[in-house]
Amino acid sequence: MGTQNRDEKRALETAETARETKWEFPSFVSEMFMGRVKTELIFPFPEQNAVDRQAGEEILAKLQTFLRDKVDADRIDMERDIPKEVLDGLKKLGLFGIKIPAEYGGLGFSQVNYNRIVQMVASHCASTAVLLSAHQSIGVPQPLKMFGTEAQKKKYLPRLAKGEISAFALTEPDVGSDPSKMTTIATSDDGGDTFLISGKKLWISNGPMADLMIVMARTNSPTEDRPEITAFIVEGNAAGLTVEHRCDFMGLKGIKNGLLNFDKVKVSKDDIVEGIGRGLSLALRTLNTGRLTLPAACGGAMKQVLAITREWANQRVQWGAPVGQHEAVASKIASMAADLYAVESLTWLTSALADQAKTDIRLEAAMAKLYCSEALWRTVDAGVQVRGGRGYETADSLRGRGEMPMPMERLMRDARINMIIEGTSEIMRLFIAREALDPHLRIAGASATSGKVDYQAAAKYYARWYPPLWLPGFTNKDIPTLVARPLKKHLRYVHRATRALARDLFHMIVLHQQGLQKRQMVLGRLIDCGAELFAMIASISKASASLDAGEWQVADLFCRQAKRRICILRRSVYCNDDRKASDLAQQALSGKIAWLENNIVSTWKTWSPNNEEGDGQ
Repeated sequence: MGTQNRDEKRALETAETARETKWEFPSFVSEMFMGRVKTELIFPFPEQNAVDRQAGEEILAKLQTFLRDKVDADRIDMERDIPKEVLDGLKKLGLFGIKIPAEYGGLGFSQVNYNRIVQMVASHCASTAVLLSAHQSIGVPQPLKMFGTEAQKKKYLPRLAKGEISAFALTEPDVGSDPSKMTTIATSDDGGDTFLISGKKLWISNGPMADLMIVMARTNSPTEDRPEITAFIVEGNAAGLTVEHRCDFMGLKGIKNGLLNFDKVKVSKDDIVEGIGRGLSLALRTLNTGRLTLPAACGGAMKQVLAITREWANQRVQWGAPVGQHEAVASKIASMAADLYAVESLTWLTSALADQAKTDIRLEAAMAKLYCSEALWRTVDAGVQVRGGRGYETADSLRGRGEMPMPMERLMRDARINMIIEGTSEIMRLFIAREALDPHLRIAGASATSGKVDYQAAAKYYARWYPPLWLPGFTNKDIPTLVARPLKKHLRYVHRATRALARDLFHMIVLHQQGLQKRQMVLGRLIDCGAELFAMIASISKASASLDAGEWQVADLFCRQAKRRICILRRSVYCNDDRKASDLAQQALSGKIAWLENNIVSTWKTWSPNNEEGDGQ
């Protein structure tokens, strides 16, 4: 077996070991990939109860005043720093303990109220939103809430609720989505009572300023094929922990993110969370909930973009009319509003499902993160286009020459990271695809790492399962009575398209068999079809819970546009240029078409760590 194949097998085995294989509760998205639309999981749209909503309203009113009066988002962006007075204000509002239970000093808020807060902060200052999110969506509070011992909770949660800042250290310079290559090591010391952590962690949000952090490290020998990854709670001022570099990014200029070095950092065995070797599983399950923050943040930014665009489209007059009256601009604004409605629907649906804890949301959270981050990018791109040159100009420059300082340029820079953090769009598609394929693997008695197939059992199952997918499969009884009349046709389409999605997935399984996991473009299109369908039914459910015809109109347009996207995606599952593109990519990688790169200047090629000026050649 070649080195590449061994590494691939090792990576797959590591990922498979950490996966949650047991589905204790139903999942709408999982059922959808099997051709079933479980409307009872989505309808009626889960509304926030009055008491919970009022608690959120009270803090949001204070937060709105604080953000407006005390948080200068443009200054934070320019000076690359969130001032102490802002941090103190957030602490005073209790926003470092939003979901920490009241018994440990936190606000004890629901996921819905947490996301309402994050959405408002993100609409104004993305850097501040990331500070709060990195601290409690994936930082120390969430893993401790889910997996910590009572002693750990009593020791650390009150500190965090009062305003000590936390981080989550998983990524390394050479390790992104493949934890099998993790090199940070925790070696046993003092007979197993303590561990010494050594290694480097990169792109750790809040890392350079963290008081506490969760650190993932190997607790078995580096020579062993499958790493045993363990989660440790580490003090930010621990001896041997240093910040080697603070990273600077395209956007999110105010966040503290960096390269951390651990040189024999001593940690007690009492600070292991969930147990030896359970770190990767802990990380994946933490991210299931942590990803729910991204849709809320994306929605906040989209609201701001739409508000700016609408204001400008009414003000700016060209060719005798406001630009918003011209069809080319009007179509962009309509699509922005439709996409925002879908993001809102996904955000509050998945947040409520998390609070109810009656469904398995691992796929719903991943799907919402994938869809909402890409919808944000479409929206901010359209917003910059409508603003024209002013969309490309910084708010500070606009202010300096006497124009309204609309921060569209900053919104675009800050938006781009959302398709990368907490799982890139590509990784999200592969993660969802793996889970979507899982029922089929179990039916066939196979696994992601084994080619064994029970053909007899598979044939027996699919002989019953496949033919009905060509039938309508639903009646009027399957359409909830509370669905708004203008949206019923869209729900019928969701039923039909879900059956088509299940057929398409099965066809690709038969066609590519074990090779399907490497047909990432095909899998990606199938997942995107599923994401559009999930966004459609979330929008239909949310709009149907309202008596506002205007809300029905927005949902109707979104569903119409989603249908067209699904049509294109389905066609490209069967008719595409993937092979040709792959072949050409290999030509490019091998340097055979390097002539395309002629007539450029690449100073980075002459750079070396020991000579920042380069060698001049």
